[in-house]
Amino acid sequence: MLFRNMFIKYYSAAGSEGGDGGGAGGGEGTPEITPEIEKIINERVNSAVTGLKTKNNELLGKLKESSESLKQFEGIDPEAVRGILQRFSDDEEAKLIAAGKIDEVLNKRTERLRADVDKQIKTANERAEKAEAFSNKFRDRVLADAIRSAAAKAGALAEASDDLILRAKGTFQLNEDGEAVAVDTNGDVLFGKDGKSPLTPEEWAESLKETAPHLFPRAEGTGAGGHKPGAGGNALKRSEMSAADKAAYVRKHGQQAFLRLPK
Repeated sequence: MLFRNMFIKYYSAAGSEGGDGGGAGGGEGTPEITPEIEKIINERVNSAVTGLKTKNNELLGKLKESSESLKQFEGIDPEAVRGILQRFSDDEEAKLIAAGKIDEVLNKRTERLRADVDKQIKTANERAEKAEAFSNKFRDRVLADAIRSAAAKAGALAEASDDLILRAKGTFQLNEDGEAVAVDTNGDVLFGKDGKSPLTPEEWAESLKETAPHLFPRAEGTGAGGHKPGAGGNALKRSEMSAADKAAYVRKHGQQAFLRLPK
């Protein structure tokens, strides 16, 4: 209708310009739409519209076809797909697959997977080793403090602490509660003198007065002669003395007195 109205206005304008006298005679100045003019208008309108309809139908058909095709890609990220395709096109595996070398591709993937697993295992082992080292260091410190405290209660020499701690490591271990527990080589708990109670660090330190008397102060004026150099019947022997005992003895009595002690 738009084109038809445009043509009517065109012919109306053309009639007005070419027939002023006739318009006056007609009264209104508007040309009569004869069947011939109506036919011309309709032909020109149809000619102009047909091409547009054809193009419009063609575009609608393509749009529908595109919409149907896009349905299969619903939920897929175009950028991600583009990245995968680009990587695949440049990847060495793509070339191998194109060449039919599937086994080689599988071997390479297996090697990469094995290398990654080995790396993870190595990292886990390193972390475990560090954790164990830290735990052992902490355990040694706690055990040393427990033995040092027990030695002090038993009256051991202060300079004998290192010797006592070294001896204790062959007997005591820390349990889950952080307590020093005496065990044998099989890991069985050792009992004290009563045969019922576990051997404590204090009782163990007391027992050393008989087996390692040089770790404890000697009474002055006794038959043992104490630390007096040259005293008759001196039971102190250099072979029984720890490095700390030797150093303390030399500081107190001198090198010559130390050398006069029995071997």
